[in-house]
Amino acid sequence: MKKKPVVLVFIPNYLPGYRAGGPIRSLVNMVARLGDELDFRIITRDRDLNDDEAYPGIIRGEWIVVGKAKVMYLRQASISVNYLSELVHQLSPDVIYLNSYFNSIFTQRILWARKLKKIHEIPIVLAPRGEFSSGALGLNKLKKSIYLNVVRILGIYDDIVWHASSDIEAADIISGTNHVKISQIKVALNLAPVEPGLELVRAQHIAGKPLRVCFLSRISPKKNLDFSLRVLTKVEVPVVYTIYGPKEDKNYWRECELLLDALPPHVTVEYGGIIVPDRVKSVLLNHDLFFFPTLGENYGHVIHEALCAGLPVLLSDQTPWDAVNDSGVGWTLPLTAPMSFVSVIEDVAGWSNEALNNVSNLAQKFANDCAIDTDVEKANLDLFMQAVNTTNKELSFEE
Repeated sequence: MKKKPVVLVFIPNYLPGYRAGGPIRSLVNMVARLGDELDFRIITRDRDLNDDEAYPGIIRGEWIVVGKAKVMYLRQASISVNYLSELVHQLSPDVIYLNSYFNSIFTQRILWARKLKKIHEIPIVLAPRGEFSSGALGLNKLKKSIYLNVVRILGIYDDIVWHASSDIEAADIISGTNHVKISQIKVALNLAPVEPGLELVRAQHIAGKPLRVCFLSRISPKKNLDFSLRVLTKVEVPVVYTIYGPKEDKNYWRECELLLDALPPHVTVEYGGIIVPDRVKSVLLNHDLFFFPTLGENYGHVIHEALCAGLPVLLSDQTPWDAVNDSGVGWTLPLTAPMSFVSVIEDVAGWSNEALNNVSNLAQKFANDCAIDTDVEKANLDLFMQAVNTTNKELSFEE
């Protein structure tokens, strides 16, 4: 029996956490889809994003089976360069997979360990998870610019493979780092969950009632919630806008709250709280339109979930979901044209239930076709297998 290559993953947050959003979902789906071919070992923190308390009952420092992977949870205070180096040495993986460019613990400390020769030569694959989109780089721009220049000089990120989830992200990596070449980047779209036979029925819109629009994501500047509120000040049709997601940036949330006073009386905004992953699709079913004017997504799992729930999606053009335009299930529009978003909302508000149902069916089919794309699965597997094959180690075989 062929021994599966060991992929050692470092990620700031993982299951049972969910507040970090897309990066967790990307890895969960990857493990579910590729776990029969690859031996995933995941090292992560013992708590969810911005939580002061650890997961209840967690056993730190031991490998725990979670789905098709084994996960080790660590207390942040104990995660030194030397400790991480020792974990790598004990496991001797075939590939190391990093899930951020800027993370100071689970990326920078691993790369410093390599630079200081504390870990032997192991292929490293790095997925920046949208950190090089123009919108993301624009946040804390000076600090990031200084860091990029320093590590470029030191060569900390040299000789690694870059995982881009789209051609757009590949271009962002090249322009953002100013030293990565296209030959160093492997493009593999993030994997969506396959849910065969799943039938979701959207709650019907009642004639004469406001259009039910929703936003679901972490509430932080990158997700651009304030833009959606400014758009809604211009809308001339009745709308109920429900915002779901953790208030990750409290100051930003206060800025958004100030915008509520400018909304016309026919636009109502509600905060629906944090939605656990298992309830996302059932919650989305109660809406007519998903509005997500993000500053940048390398994938956007919530977009796929909205489509699964049969919602047309109104997005910025900073995601890899341009295909929704030609498929008739959504719009990707430039953030420089806010009135275009206004026009779409007013147009959808005028649709009949029959039109909403037709688009809903198309959206679900589109989402399913995306999920079962075998070329995407192969591209993700090749991402690691090609890295494994760059070493001289031969895989062992067992009878």
